[in-house]
Amino acid sequence: MKKVLLSAACLGTTTVFAQIKDTLQTKDVEEIVMTASRKKENIKEVPSSITVVGEKQIQSQLTVNSDITSILQYTVPSLGTNSGQTSNTGQTLRGRQVLVLIDGIPQSTPLRNGARDLRVIDPSAIERVEVIKGASSIYGNGADGGIINYITKRNKTDQKISGISQIGFTGQQSGGTLGVRASQLLSGKVNKFDYTLSLAYERTGYMKDANKVYLTPTYSTAKMDNYNGMLKLGYDINENQRVEASYIGYSSRSNLNLGLKTGVYGVTPTIGEGEGKSLETTPQGTPKNHSIRVSYDNKNLFAGTSLNVNLYYQDFKTVYGYSDTFFNGGQSNVLSKKAGARLNFDTQLWNSQNSQGEIMYGVDILNDQTVQKLEDGRFWTPNMSMTNIAPFVLAKIDLFKKLTIKGGLRYENIKVNVDDFNTLSVIKNDGTFTKSIFVDGGKLSYNALVGNIGLRYNIEPYINLFGSFSQAYSINELGRILRTSTSETIKNLETKPIIVNNYELGATGQISNWLNYELTSYVSTSKLGATFVQSADRALMIKRAPEIVYGVEGFLHFTPVKWLQFGGSYSWMEGITSPDDNGNYPAKINNSRISAPKVLAYLQVKPIPELFIGVDMLHSFRQNRFEPNTKTGLYAYGEGYVPDYTVFNLKVSCEIYKNWKVSLGIENFFNRLYQPSIAWWSARDSEFVNSLGKRGTLVFEYKF
Repeated sequence: MKKVLLSAACLGTTTVFAQIKDTLQTKDVEEIVMTASRKKENIKEVPSSITVVGEKQIQSQLTVNSDITSILQYTVPSLGTNSGQTSNTGQTLRGRQVLVLIDGIPQSTPLRNGARDLRVIDPSAIERVEVIKGASSIYGNGADGGIINYITKRNKTDQKISGISQIGFTGQQSGGTLGVRASQLLSGKVNKFDYTLSLAYERTGYMKDANKVYLTPTYSTAKMDNYNGMLKLGYDINENQRVEASYIGYSSRSNLNLGLKTGVYGVTPTIGEGEGKSLETTPQGTPKNHSIRVSYDNKNLFAGTSLNVNLYYQDFKTVYGYSDTFFNGGQSNVLSKKAGARLNFDTQLWNSQNSQGEIMYGVDILNDQTVQKLEDGRFWTPNMSMTNIAPFVLAKIDLFKKLTIKGGLRYENIKVNVDDFNTLSVIKNDGTFTKSIFVDGGKLSYNALVGNIGLRYNIEPYINLFGSFSQAYSINELGRILRTSTSETIKNLETKPIIVNNYELGATGQISNWLNYELTSYVSTSKLGATFVQSADRALMIKRAPEIVYGVEGFLHFTPVKWLQFGGSYSWMEGITSPDDNGNYPAKINNSRISAPKVLAYLQVKPIPELFIGVDMLHSFRQNRFEPNTKTGLYAYGEGYVPDYTVFNLKVSCEIYKNWKVSLGIENFFNRLYQPSIAWWSARDSEFVNSLGKRGTLVFEYKF
């Protein structure tokens, strides 16, 4: 492998599990540069919990399933398994919510988490995915469990034009399931000017389980049109200065008109059957996600100091299906607009033979305007406007080319303006509707100083030790609290923030030329966490209490010969809480956050240079952490028993001539009939659904 460069906040361990898997799929491993803390660094200097999902790995997984939530569940050890639907509810990272970014532009809506922030870009536009595992404040609000940053493709050649054209077909052994996708990548460089253009379109067919039965239409990805476009323009002013601008647009709309037949939890799955009621006024999905970014870099501003400036804007809307739980029925949506600026200075303090020191400092400015409404205009949450001004400083010292010490501080200064509004009348367990009340808005202020410190000691190639402490600061999901308000003023509501302390220890190394390993342990605590629980009328509410989440994860990677690689990863976690805040932790955090243990395994063979064969396995273990109600026999939300399941995927690609390649991917190769974890732990009849059955994808690719 070539030298790997990374950059990160000052957190824990560096995981290159997914990146290592790229090596057999390409003759020349591309240098990977991470931007997690906006600074290039050698991997041996990074004490951060990071998984890098490289471009070849993304492309290989895309052959099997183009859903980014599926790609991530097979490549990130401590990320929860996906639901197979448009929602990423339950797909937490280390038991906590994750902040999603595209090139550093925030995509998540922490003021009202709609669980649609992972599916906001087509994988064909992604060069790599950087995953910081563990609490992080480096990008501000919402990263309790870590950060997932999609880094988009860029020009890599000096040619005036180069590109990749792809067309693919998906389908199952059943009528109506045929889907098609096409993508085009163009990039090039003319003198000091470079560009990258990426276009993608996908039309999915019906989705069926292993018994050829239609999957539920709720949150369905079936019969959906997905569009993605990206334009990135760059100009090198001189060898030290560069300016870059980019636009990314994503849209997904479903025209599925399939009826719903509700099953019985644990017995009969909820399925699609007949025709829908055609009550939707808007196709469900994410009709728009626009991201605009302008950046300026100066490598030598003055006296060993570099400068990076990023300006960004995001406009997001997601729409959910029709529901009669609202008075007179309706469809809800989440609307969010963000505008921000990031200003970074990086100054080298000294550079001697045996030691180096540098300091990074700057400020982040963000305005986030979020609201949840019905499509007919009724407000479910009020308009919320958050302004965050956060100065920060990070320091790094390298000693004797073996020891790296990092530390940082960030001051969060957050103000939220909440409009007056009337709560929405929604159905209760007895069939009646809640009474709408008027709620006075107001202003909320949050301030905190959070920090991190990390240490990495590279003793020998076969043993590198690391340890870290890091914090995250997040506003609790304000929108959900307000929409279920029983108080006439926000001042009487529990709106305190979540501060997470993350502790991590581990070891990584290369024992020989054919064996790499890593083992990480972590503990994260919060004095006032937030978990969805079920009220007496079975409505969801947020419960605040002290929490502890702890776990382990690790991987092994073997390359006994050049044409063969195999390995895998394991992740396990547990979460406990103190409902009475008395120092005792007798209760468990429910399964909506604490994922079942997971094993990822892979085998890759390249018997001849033109042929690649890969097998991926995902095994989710049994999870039995709660007992049902002794009177009703029913599980509470998030506490359902989760059985184990194992899924195998097959990938084959063959290079034809010089520029052509044909790839075949088969998802759920053995056509296993199973349910996603969320179907079990949610413990609801309507959410007890089957997973996708065996499905094939055939892709033709031409490079020029």
